[in-house]
Amino acid sequence: MAEPPLLRLEGITKTYGPITAVCEVNADIRRGELVSFVGPSGCGKTTLLRVVGGFARPDAGRVALDEEDITSLPPNQRATAMVFQNYALFPHLTVAENVGYGLTIRRRPAAEIARRVEELLSLVQLQGFGRRRPAQLSGGQQQRVALARSLSLQPKVLLLDEPLSNLDANLRIQMRTEITRLQRDLNQTIVFVTHDQEEAMSISDRIMVMDRGRILQAGTPAEIYERPGSRFVARFVGAANFLDGTLGNGTSGRASIATRLGTLIVEKVANGWMAGDRVAVLLRPEAIRLGPPEDRAEPNRLLGTITHAMYTGAVIRYTVQVGGIPLTVDLSDPRHTPAFRRGDRVSLQLPSDPHLLPRESVVDPGGGASSP
Repeated sequence: MAEPPLLRLEGITKTYGPITAVCEVNADIRRGELVSFVGPSGCGKTTLLRVVGGFARPDAGRVALDEEDITSLPPNQRATAMVFQNYALFPHLTVAENVGYGLTIRRRPAAEIARRVEELLSLVQLQGFGRRRPAQLSGGQQQRVALARSLSLQPKVLLLDEPLSNLDANLRIQMRTEITRLQRDLNQTIVFVTHDQEEAMSISDRIMVMDRGRILQAGTPAEIYERPGSRFVARFVGAANFLDGTLGNGTSGRASIATRLGTLIVEKVANGWMAGDRVAVLLRPEAIRLGPPEDRAEPNRLLGTITHAMYTGAVIRYTVQVGGIPLTVDLSDPRHTPAFRRGDRVSLQLPSDPHLLPRESVVDPGGGASSP
């Protein structure tokens, strides 16, 4: 028999006047799991986190923790802890006093508080920092103090609201590693809110993509990236090209898709698709191979012209004009692969196993491909 979820959200709805911030959200989160809610600003993810933490009361729905209804409980009576975007450290207290604040409020013995504070500072690798003030710490160190303080009362669920948004790029990467280490070492259940898809992809066991107060899709990072359920999800979790087409008959396990750029041959089509279906072909930039122009005809090979190149170090991102349609193509390891310039003619080898979406879910004024 499957273990019941540690945290269950049932039909959560929250409005602010005429605005529905969260609309009928259902979600189950397992013990020891790190789940990220992602989406653009205003999609409802932070409101949902505040509902879980007791900082906002839902207009409808139920929050259950360990099969106990906690919907009406205030934050201090829930077995949850929240780390806010600005860390919310007390500037007049030392690091040790900040970490032990919750234990002090609950009147735990001084010796127990001191021992627990030392354990937590060691856990977040801040041994010897107990006497410092928050102002004497870097942003990453302040973040670790906020994490240690939130863990002091051993919450069943740790809630993180955009916790890395104030850090520089390199420090964000470092803190992602720290958060996943803490999750693993403590078997800590974490609900993480971010608008950064790369951040969510790198640390999450599962991702829930939100828009306009609803969960559009939930799954592992690989499922969300490789098999998105809509154009919105596909574009939110990475760069994407879309090519409209009509599915043809298949032979020997293959199928054809008639598009404005010619006929694509795909090796395998998921169950449920039939000849004549109008589809949108998802082409990730890294799945398209770029090379010098070749005249010989091969399946899924196109000719195009470079119109833009953007060097980012590990990748060069090209925009290639193909039959009046711009396609985004990523070329990795630029030092050891041929670079192209604006105006160069190139060949593009499209993948034989693209993900297909119903064309009705793709609204494209031009009726062709698009990329962010």
